[in-house]
Amino acid sequence: MEENQPKTGKFSRNYGIILGVLSIVFAFMLYVAGLQYEQSISLFIVNLSIMSGVIIFGIYKFREANGNLLTISEAIKVGIGIALVGTIIGVIYQMIFINFIEPDFIANMMEAQKMEMITQNPNMSQKEIDTAVSMMEKFSGPFLSAAIGLIGGLFLGLIISFIGGLILKKQESSY
Repeated sequence: MEENQPKTGKFSRNYGIILGVLSIVFAFMLYVAGLQYEQSISLFIVNLSIMSGVIIFGIYKFREANGNLLTISEAIKVGIGIALVGTIIGVIYQMIFINFIEPDFIANMMEAQKMEMITQNPNMSQKEIDTAVSMMEKFSGPFLSAAIGLIGGLFLGLIISFIGGLILKKQESSY
């Protein structure tokens, strides 16, 4: 069976590309709808559902190609690989978006976050607002947000693949 075992890299690459394309399509839909500054739990859930669906499906297809056998470590390898490829594609799109499609994105996002902060905390002093805005500026650079996006994508990919591996694992019977 060892010589016929499928390569995890092939599944990671193929389904990672699918994840990246779906992420770009979703981000572009938000942009067209004027929701690119929206940071709601429902949009996070949609994004998480896309990621989970593609990773779980990729792990399932790997198991299918592997004679219906799957270990948790194989699931994690495939899932992390899918998350890595998909997140890299998403980060590249994000960089293109921030630098070419909407160069004012970071400034507009900061303003939207500032207004949300003021709305949620109307008793904040100007000094507290300025301090919070200063902190946001430190963490809002395109490269830092790309790094955070990559780390976050890999972390979510790890969790999703582990859970998917627990659900989908099948080992050879010893009898």
